[in-house]
Amino acid sequence: MDWLIPRLLIAAVTGLVVGFIGAMLAESPVLGALAGLAAGFGAIAVRDTLRGFRLIEWLRGSLDAPAPRDAGLWGELGYRIERAVRAREQAAEYERERLRQFLSAIEASPNGVMLLDASDQIEWCNSLAADHFGLDPQRDRRQRVTNLVRAPAFVSYLQAGRYDEAVLIPDPRGRRQLSVLVRSYGGESKLVLSQDITERERSDGVRRDFVANVSHEIRTPLTVLVGFIETLANLPLTEVERKRVLTLMTQQADRMGTLVADLLTLSQLEGSPRPHTDRWVALGPLLAQVEADARALSAGRHALTFPSGVTAQIAGAHAELLSAVTNLVNNAVRYTPEGGRVELSWRQLSDGAGEIAVTDTGLGIAREHLPRLTERFYRVDGSRSRDTGGTGLGLAIVKHVVQRHGGELAIESELGRGSTFRLVFPAARVRSGVGAVSETPAGQFADTPL
Repeated sequence: MDWLIPRLLIAAVTGLVVGFIGAMLAESPVLGALAGLAAGFGAIAVRDTLRGFRLIEWLRGSLDAPAPRDAGLWGELGYRIERAVRAREQAAEYERERLRQFLSAIEASPNGVMLLDASDQIEWCNSLAADHFGLDPQRDRRQRVTNLVRAPAFVSYLQAGRYDEAVLIPDPRGRRQLSVLVRSYGGESKLVLSQDITERERSDGVRRDFVANVSHEIRTPLTVLVGFIETLANLPLTEVERKRVLTLMTQQADRMGTLVADLLTLSQLEGSPRPHTDRWVALGPLLAQVEADARALSAGRHALTFPSGVTAQIAGAHAELLSAVTNLVNNAVRYTPEGGRVELSWRQLSDGAGEIAVTDTGLGIAREHLPRLTERFYRVDGSRSRDTGGTGLGLAIVKHVVQRHGGELAIESELGRGSTFRLVFPAARVRSGVGAVSETPAGQFADTPL
């Protein structure tokens, strides 16, 4: 209010001065004084009108420029309006920034997020939700979601209004399984959360199959053992028959022991950190140990070829590498008919990577079985695998070992013409050397046939 008193004083002084001048100059002093007062106050009114006009013009504009810096009432009014406008702009910008941060956080969410209004029209969705439901975040805004997502289970779920549990639907391309959960907020608006559970469903299926396979694999030898125990307990057997029964029981017990050892090996591989890259394993001694085991298993029934003078080294775990290579060579020996040939080779590729290849002239594997060979308990011929002592876990162990060393397992086979299994290790884990000393193995995995 500090502008009010000076304004009144200026108006009064101006009116008196102009009125006095008018009284002196006019023939009638009274009329001159009144005319002078009117002229003075008129000048003040014109000046205020111009200042008010400038303020109104500023208010009609974008308000980006400062308000007119006039004195008095209009200057005070312009200043306070400008301050209020700037405060509102700052508050609006602060809210916009918070909204941007909130939307960025939702965008980074591992779940799809979609906002629906009271009419189930899409207000906003993040990129993951757009990918899940096959939407365009910009083009499909303000569109009714049930016109775009036509999965019957989702439409029924949304219209029923009972959102206690999530609904499972396929994505529009039919390649993934989605879990969709709806939550109400802000009255009649809805929040739609979507999650890709394809991998989880696959893992659950693998786990169920794994438990079923383990149960089956253990139940079979247990049934045989129980039968033999009953035979020993209830029937009079000759010494020859008794020895035969005990031999068969020992075989079944060994089979269960091998299975348990393989399962422990897989568990150890999956639960332990990757092998260090600063521990170098000399391939020469390792391949010599593999060769000794293979010749003992073959007992002269096959032509075995192994490389000599290998000086290369691989960074990793001695026990794991020995287990993987031994598994491949022993499998080749077991599944190659007598008189066949088994060859192990080592070479360093042009890019510095290393390759261990095991080739046999065995029965071979049909093409349709190749993608599933490394699955746990998968057998091309179950009866043949059991006859050779296989548990169905050997190649799963080999695959885990080579992947833990940053490499890959490649399989080539043709029915009736043999197979080739290649372990390819990255260049960062391969080096050449002379007189290399192998890492002292802290433990050794089971050598597991298929």
